[in-house]
Amino acid sequence: MVSNEQRRRQLAREKFERQQQRREAARRKARRRNAVIAAGLAAVVAAGGGAYAAGAFDGSKKDRADAAESSPSAKPDPCAKPAPGSPSAKTWKSEPEMTVDKSASYAMKLNTTCGTIDVKLDAENAPHTVNSFNFLAGEGFFDHSRCHRLTTSGIYVLQCGDPKGTGQGGPGYTLPDENLKDPKLKGNVYPAGTIAMANTGQPHTGGSQFFLVYQDSQLPPQYTPFGTIGEEGMKTLKKIAGAGEQSGAGDGAPNATVVIDKASVTKS
Repeated sequence: MVSNEQRRRQLAREKFERQQQRREAARRKARRRNAVIAAGLAAVVAAGGGAYAAGAFDGSKKDRADAAESSPSAKPDPCAKPAPGSPSAKTWKSEPEMTVDKSASYAMKLNTTCGTIDVKLDAENAPHTVNSFNFLAGEGFFDHSRCHRLTTSGIYVLQCGDPKGTGQGGPGYTLPDENLKDPKLKGNVYPAGTIAMANTGQPHTGGSQFFLVYQDSQLPPQYTPFGTIGEEGMKTLKKIAGAGEQSGAGDGAPNATVVIDKASVTKS
């Protein structure tokens, strides 16, 4: 006959084993999620070349239309045609000279084919990043560029900032990580309305690619948050997300034709 003490020990052992199984399952889930993040939110800088790998969606317009038509997640494109013009091919060897005023307020406006995305930039806590965006916007670097990636499962972001539209482009230089201890990033969650830098998951590898969070997303705190998306911008992002993405797997090129017709940064 099993004594009460033996039964107690057996129950304790079984409880411990269940806890270990749950922890291992959680670790596997985290590893899978981080692998997706590293592949998709990555901006891998090739030596001196400023080339980025953040998921290649480099098909022609016809290829993308065919993919959208055959995809089980395809929905009508809710966006307008892009303004005439070509994406920038400019690159630079080094980060631009710091001219941003950390005590001033800066705002970025992305006039896209799907609507306006307004962003309040955080120059105080991410001065290098805001300075770079101020410089690149002034150079027309983002104009006519396509937002190449939408995630609709696990993490909820629209990724932009690559004039090539493939996830492999950048400005030719990298930026230091900033503001990674932002108190808004509670529990490793980037809250809806955050704009942050894409990178490889390695320190100081951000370039020009960024992601816009339209729904709370759990991510490791290693992507520089540098601003907050306004109400109008969130409406635009929700419209883009509502149209889905082309792969049908929750991570691919958006069905919506999201092109930044014009990007501007203003100081007030």
